[in-house]
Amino acid sequence: MSENVVSLHKTTESPDESASVTTLTVVPDPAPAKPVPLWVRSYRGVRTVVTHETTRTTARAVARHGLYTFNGGRIVARRTWDGRTGSRYERLLRAAEAAGNYEVAEEWEERLQRFREARHRRRMDLLHSPVDVAKGVGVGVGMSVGTLVALGVVMAINNKDVTDVITPLKATIEFIGTLIRIVQIVWGPALTIGPLVALLALWAVGSKQQAAPAWALPANVRSGEGEPITPSIVVKALRDLGVPALRKAITEMGDAGASMLGPIRIAGCGVEVDVTLPSGVATNEVQAKRRKLAENLTRHEHEVFITIPEAARTVRLWIADSGALDEPIGPSPLVTDETMTANYKTGKAPWGQDLRGDAALISLYQRHLLVTGLSNQGKTASLRALALWLALDRSVQFWIADLKGIGDWAMFEGIAQVLIEGPSDDHVIQATEMVEDAVEEMNRRIEERRRDSGIVFDPLIVLVDEAQLAFMCPVVGDDKRPYGGAKATSRYFMAVRKIHNQGRAVDVLMWQGTQDPTDQNLPKLVREGAHTRASLVVGTESQAEMALGAKAVNAGAAPHLLRQGLDKGTLVVASDGITIPAGQASITVRTHFIDDEPATEVAARAKALREGVTTLRAVDEGKESDALADIASVLGEAERVLTRDILKRLDVLNHDAYGDWTFADLKRVLEAVGVEAYKSHGLMNVRRDDILRALANRDADGSASAS
Repeated sequence: MSENVVSLHKTTESPDESASVTTLTVVPDPAPAKPVPLWVRSYRGVRTVVTHETTRTTARAVARHGLYTFNGGRIVARRTWDGRTGSRYERLLRAAEAAGNYEVAEEWEERLQRFREARHRRRMDLLHSPVDVAKGVGVGVGMSVGTLVALGVVMAINNKDVTDVITPLKATIEFIGTLIRIVQIVWGPALTIGPLVALLALWAVGSKQQAAPAWALPANVRSGEGEPITPSIVVKALRDLGVPALRKAITEMGDAGASMLGPIRIAGCGVEVDVTLPSGVATNEVQAKRRKLAENLTRHEHEVFITIPEAARTVRLWIADSGALDEPIGPSPLVTDETMTANYKTGKAPWGQDLRGDAALISLYQRHLLVTGLSNQGKTASLRALALWLALDRSVQFWIADLKGIGDWAMFEGIAQVLIEGPSDDHVIQATEMVEDAVEEMNRRIEERRRDSGIVFDPLIVLVDEAQLAFMCPVVGDDKRPYGGAKATSRYFMAVRKIHNQGRAVDVLMWQGTQDPTDQNLPKLVREGAHTRASLVVGTESQAEMALGAKAVNAGAAPHLLRQGLDKGTLVVASDGITIPAGQASITVRTHFIDDEPATEVAARAKALREGVTTLRAVDEGKESDALADIASVLGEAERVLTRDILKRLDVLNHDAYGDWTFADLKRVLEAVGVEAYKSHGLMNVRRDDILRALANRDADGSASAS
């Protein structure tokens, strides 16, 4: 019973102490807490013990080792049954029939028949074996006794003691008695230890096969990280893929699906296997489950690639070693081999490595090129690596427009005849006019080819990086035609289309790099005009189709499944210029990254192979042209230049002033200052020293300007 507590409180309402009032307050004692029932405390204690991590770990260990022993017994029994009966042959026979491979089915049926005949002969021999054994034992005992007696006779003669005749027999009998006593001593413990040894052997078999559920395995085993790929793992991954028809077919196969698989081959930093799907399962059903298949194989999604080979109803799986694709590949041969040269017509550029670890070499001969992908994924570096290789062929000319304008292509000064750098609309206009000039050069070459079918032209690479800026440019020219856009009135679009249509025949090629492709910044006709199409990671499957084409994507190309930021420089390539495995429409290439400094060194080697090239950066159309000064400019550092090349370079420098010039116009300007062209090896040349001397001697107001 609780007691009340009496408290005294003194309350003062005025400064006068005599007026204070003291009050008594009765505060009840708080009720005691209700005791927790014993069963609740017991339940909480049991729950804590049961759910504790130590208890769970112990329970898993007990279950795991118990199941190792039990399932080890099942495995041994299965192996024994397969070895003693024809069940293995029957299982493989049913699997071959289910796969429709009747030739293999006939072979297994023949093997089964031979096994049954051999087993029948062994069983018939057992009927006669008791008699044969009895005869053998009798003959053996008789011969043994006779041998021992003969040995005793020899000993008796030698020792002159007749009792030695039975000495070998006595020794043999004593030895047999000793063995019997040993067996009597060991037999009792053996009966106890024998079953334990047998259980240990079964446990070892189960442990080796990891014959326990996933929840009972240790954490490091359950993760399966880096687990080698075996046929059983592949079949189990396919069975659990979530395709009902596939799961049912594997379950019904006598060999549990093993006949679906071809040989597992080592392929670079992974393995490759062809899977023949059962009837009723389409290849695209497996392709659509790439992530789940990868997880079933204990791999990340980017470590599994699914392609369609030539064989019908077959998918080809390439499975990387765990973590192998996160390791960088080696440096480019362009950097490591200072003696490397290029050949535009017959050579192949070392672009990187395919997934098998083989060198990915690509031919650039008469192929328009398109490289696309999301921003900052290695597009410019991939495109520049090809240009650096091709620059080592001194016959190749470059006209380059870098619409990013941060110096990625600066090392091509002295290699490229034209180099435009900058992201503004003015730079886009210059790039458009550059491409239009390339169209005119193409038309000039075509006209010359008509007059002389045997003429050979130097390759001209017209390269526009960040080409999406050109397509999206809103500027409209004086002729009311927009520079950008995807219509027939767009100047850039139409110029690119003309080069795509006819440029290849006269070695005028269009290379473009663009990012985040859409129908607006990469029109359909432009992207389909490229012979070589390569894509880094893109955001969606529809963008992958824009980059590579629907055929390649439907056949397994999946740049949209690459990892942004982690797979920089990894390209999916669709081209006839690169070796692609039979039956595939694309190949995945991990490109060599060439940084700015080594790229500059490679460019320096390319410059050393060429005579001095003057790089034109922009055309100032507003001032009067000085023909003699422009001629000196386009000569660059070369000691002499062909007159036809001077005309080409002047046209590029200022098309409005020199686009219509002929050899007569050039001769007129040169003769006016006392310079004469001379013939060497049948071709007219102009010396650089003559032009510089004429410039030095020219009167201040005697400029030879273009009319």
